[in-house]
Amino acid sequence: MANPWTGEVALVIDGQRSVMKLTLGALAELEASLDAGSLVELVERFEGGRFSSREVLALVVAGLRGGGADIAAADLMQAEIDGGPMEAARAAAELLARAFMVPGVT
Repeated sequence: MANPWTGEVALVIDGQRSVMKLTLGALAELEASLDAGSLVELVERFEGGRFSSREVLALVVAGLRGGGADIAAADLMQAEIDGGPMEAARAAAELLARAFMVPGVT
């Protein structure tokens, strides 16, 4: 089970429940892979609904890697995500929000 208090988010990929988490290392990989000016810009795009499918994929990969999976973006190109792209985007946004959530503040 995913623990929201530690920043975890669950996503079902190819019928397997996976737990994602954005560790510091995963955030650094994410920032490098997106060539983002800053993670704050990425958060703002997600908050405003102005994110790309590339950003969703990068967040899911970073979260899976932060959760301990040895995975690359290419591994997800043909993957079946329960709920489709909308669920992947929802999980990515939740993952990003939880990574920057202050404990005790909802």
